[in-house]
Amino acid sequence: MPDPFVRPEEATAAAAIDAIAEELEVFDDWMDRYQFIIELGRKLPPFPEAWMDDAHRVPGCQSKVWMEAERRDGRLFFAGASDAAIVSGLVALLLRVYSGRTAEEIAGTDPGFLKDLGLIEALSTNRGNGIAAMARKLREAAAALPSHVGRR
Repeated sequence: MPDPFVRPEEATAAAAIDAIAEELEVFDDWMDRYQFIIELGRKLPPFPEAWMDDAHRVPGCQSKVWMEAERRDGRLFFAGASDAAIVSGLVALLLRVYSGRTAEEIAGTDPGFLKDLGLIEALSTNRGNGIAAMARKLREAAAALPSHVGRR
């Protein structure tokens, strides 16, 4: 099975946020941005079907969203999936920012960047609440995983 955990493209969460902002600025309207976000979701690593259960489900999302975390070499890596195309893209955006970072960097990266990028306002209220719930889940996972845990 291929590794389901997202590897960071950028060296830091801040660099990932900056890169996403630059990529979104290329598009003139939100329909084009939505299509770009959907494409990001299609590029997520395959998420194991065995993890598509209530234990991995993110509460507070209108669509079904599943996530898993794993610590490797002092960094947290995340895997994620959704049953909705646009939400899979939002998962991909979040994982690009948070996956492969230290718990400290995750805790220090405020999900307010989603509002700064205009994503919260551009989404329906339910989707906006869902992406906030996903960001909260990632940050909670970083706080909950003890630093002494090795590779699972």
